[in-house]
Amino acid sequence: MQRLGFFTDTTLCIGCKACEVACKQWNQLPDDGFRFTGMSYDNTGMLGASTWRHVAFVERAAELPGQGSPRDGVEGGARAFGELFPAGQPGPTSLLGDIQPTHLETPVALGPTERALGRFSWLMMSDVCKHCERAGCLEACPTGAIVRTEFGSVYVQPDVCNGCGYCVSACPFGVIERREEDGRAWKCTLCYDRLRGGMVPACAKACPTASIQFGALDDLRARARRRVEQLRARGVGDAYLYGEDAASQPGTEGLHAFFLLCDRPEVYNLPPDPVVPTAKIVRSWRSMAAGVLSLAALAMAAVVSARRT
Repeated sequence: MQRLGFFTDTTLCIGCKACEVACKQWNQLPDDGFRFTGMSYDNTGMLGASTWRHVAFVERAAELPGQGSPRDGVEGGARAFGELFPAGQPGPTSLLGDIQPTHLETPVALGPTERALGRFSWLMMSDVCKHCERAGCLEACPTGAIVRTEFGSVYVQPDVCNGCGYCVSACPFGVIERREEDGRAWKCTLCYDRLRGGMVPACAKACPTASIQFGALDDLRARARRRVEQLRARGVGDAYLYGEDAASQPGTEGLHAFFLLCDRPEVYNLPPDPVVPTAKIVRSWRSMAAGVLSLAALAMAAVVSARRT
């Protein structure tokens, strides 16, 4: 059977969160509360045991004349964006008590710096479990609760999971998480029940802009590469694919949910070079085995030499 997955084109995402709602509704997941995180127009914050789809809102300020981008400032030593762009005055603490009539000043023409301070752009991305070709959670699971399905997805069997949590630390993307109520690990299932019924995942079905595209991985990769070429021809030179195959992401040997991005992975809260932790263990065992074999060969050579003498 063909391996299936997601291609997410972030240039088409409008941040509507229809995918989040559809995911929670179909999988009967609890809500994340209805308050903004305080960092963006977002109430979910990140992927977790009860949030299998998360739309990230990345707010980018325009570059100031002679100053460079906010990113350059932070990398150069600024501790927070507030040092680059001071916050506005605090608002009233009550509906009527703090409101006072005020005289409006005559409008003044803004200079280039003031105009730049008012310009922002948004990057939006619907994040999800990557269903890695080499899945750290699957390799770390000691009970066999995490399996690879016939569709190529990575699935957690809740009736087998013992809540050890090894999978949580083994995921390089911070996707899988244990629920406080029962201690078991949960994450996106790629709507395994829907796939077995011949339907597409709920998030892809609900996406109104085709930002989330679902299908056979080979078809999605070809479509994604054509999309990158199309965007570059239109002047979007920063467009590239993240995790589409093993060549681009050897640490996970490619993702079954890959993305079209227009900035560095870190801007989208994605690791630039994800590595499965168990890979280091395998390398350690190989090195140890090579050392043991070398010692055995030396010992054998010494025994043979002693017998000859």
